[in-house]
Amino acid sequence: MAGIPGLLFLLFFLLCAVGQVSPYSAPWKPTWPAYRLPVVLPQSTLNLAKPDFGAEAKLEVSSSCGPQCHKGTPLPTYEEAKQYLSYETLYANGSRTETQVGIYILSSSGDGAQHRDSGSSGKSRRKRQIYGYDSRFSIFGKDFLLNYPFSTSVKLSTGCTGTLVAEKHVLTAAHCIHDGKTYVKGTQKLRVGFLKPKFKDGGRGANDSTSAMPEQMKFQWIRVKRTHVPKGWIKGNANDIGMDYDYALLELKKPHKRKFMKIGVSPPAKQLPGDRIHFSGYDNDRPGNLVYRFCDVKDETYDLLYQQCDAQPGASGSGVYVRMWKRQQQKWERKIIGIFSGHQWVDMNGSPQDFNVAVRITPLKYAQICYWIKGNYLDCREG
Repeated sequence: MAGIPGLLFLLFFLLCAVGQVSPYSAPWKPTWPAYRLPVVLPQSTLNLAKPDFGAEAKLEVSSSCGPQCHKGTPLPTYEEAKQYLSYETLYANGSRTETQVGIYILSSSGDGAQHRDSGSSGKSRRKRQIYGYDSRFSIFGKDFLLNYPFSTSVKLSTGCTGTLVAEKHVLTAAHCIHDGKTYVKGTQKLRVGFLKPKFKDGGRGANDSTSAMPEQMKFQWIRVKRTHVPKGWIKGNANDIGMDYDYALLELKKPHKRKFMKIGVSPPAKQLPGDRIHFSGYDNDRPGNLVYRFCDVKDETYDLLYQQCDAQPGASGSGVYVRMWKRQQQKWERKIIGIFSGHQWVDMNGSPQDFNVAVRITPLKYAQICYWIKGNYLDCREG
C-alpha cells in the first residue's frame, strides 16, 4: 500500500505531460509573455576547409565560470553578439562554411533574467548527475513513447539526445557534434534515431493489429543533411562564455512525419509554472529507455538555467520545456525554452562544484534558430 501514493503521483505527472490533466486551477494561468524580437540575418558566407572529424564525443562540459561569475559578466556588445551568433554549417559531403550575421531592431527594454539566490548546497560529487533520491522516470509503453511530448525526443548517433522542433529539424547541444575545436567523430555521417515499435515475427501489423503485437521498441535512423553551430561555442571566440552557446540545429535529409515542439523565448524562472522545467532524454545508464524528469530551477543567468534535475550522460541536448497559456490562441502550449547542456564542473575558489545546466533560448538565440529553421525572418517575429 505504501507504493500507491507514489504511483498515483507519477501517473498524475505523466498525464500532465501528455496533456490529459491540467495541474493548474482556472483562476490563474501561467501565460507565455510577449517579446519584442530582434532579427538575425546572414551577411556573408565563406567556404572553409573540410574538418578532420577527430574529436571524441564528450558528454560533460567543464568551465571555471559559475553562476556568480556569469552574473558579473556584462552582456555582449553589438559587435560581440554578431561574432558569437555567426555560425558554421557542416554538410553531409564534409564541406563546411562560415556565415557572418547582422542583427537588427534590437530591443532596449532589457528583458533580462531575474536572478534568485540558489538553494543549492554546492557539495562536491564524483562523476554524478543524481541529486539525492533518483527522481527520473523511465517511460515505457508505446502509448506514452509514441505520443506527444515524449515522441519529440530523438537519439543522436554520437550518443546525445535531440528534440524535434520542425518537420526536418532537430535541436541539440553543440558539444554533441563539436568539441569547440573540431567536429566529433561520426558527425559527417550523423544520424538521428526515432523510437518505433519492434514487432514479433517481422510483422508490420498494417492490416491486422493483432497479428503483430509489439514486443519492444527499436530505433529507426534518418541521416542528417547539414548542421549549424554558433561561433560563440567554438573556442577562441567566446572562451569562458562558450557554454552560453552550447546549442546546434540539425537538418534531416527527409521529413520525420511526427508532431514537433516549437521553440520559445525563455521567460524568467519566477514566471515558469511552479518555477519548474521538464525534459526527456536517453540517459546512458538506462540504455534504450527514454527517461523523463522535472525539477525546480535553482538559479539563473541571462543565458543559463541552473537546476538539479537528475540526469546522466546521454541526456545532453534534450529540449527543456514548459507548458503555459497562449493568450492569442486561447490554449495551452508547450515550448522548448532551453537545451540541456549536461553536467558541468565549476571551479569555485579552488573547490569543485557541480551543476546541471541548461542553455536558455534568449531573444537573439530564438531569432537565430528560427531563421535556421524557417529561412525567412518574417516567420520569426513571435517568440
